[in-house]
Amino acid sequence: MSLAKTSSAANGVSAAAKAPLSIVQFDGTEQLKQAMRHVAATVSVITAGTDDRTGATVTSATALSVDPPTMIVNINRSSSSWPVIARHGHFCVNILSDDQQDIADRFAGKGGLRGPARYDGAEWTTLASGAPVLSDALSAIDCEVEHIIEHHTHAIIIGRVLAIRQKEGAPLLYHNGGYGTFRG
Repeated sequence: MSLAKTSSAANGVSAAAKAPLSIVQFDGTEQLKQAMRHVAATVSVITAGTDDRTGATVTSATALSVDPPTMIVNINRSSSSWPVIARHGHFCVNILSDDQQDIADRFAGKGGLRGPARYDGAEWTTLASGAPVLSDALSAIDCEVEHIIEHHTHAIIIGRVLAIRQKEGAPLLYHNGGYGTFRG
């Protein structure tokens, strides 16, 4: 169906407006993925665990509330990070700077690295919760799990902020399948 305007001399209603609507089964999975590629998002590594530490690269971490300070993170329940977060009841949102694409790739599973091997090549510490904190992260937001909502393929994890470390710099962003940055 064309979206071009076609006028009807009889009543001023376009032919397109008079055409019957066709019902199409909408899956939406691929369309949503493509639509979300248009959203530029901050790249973070979510870390959890102590001896069994693990982590995942996400673009879905954001502040839920500033009073009380609360974060929200969406984690795929098939991720190796999901059971560790649920078991330990803590996580850290490590917001990456524009020069930390290699860390984003490692925690995204590129190169086949899994679990503790993803931590190699960077300096790590801990804050209040005991979750691993990237020492050179643009911001590290240490959280205690407050609530978990399991919904379809993902878990929505709400965490109370326990501690924050910050430095100056530009964030690593992800947009349309690639990395970039923004300098204000």
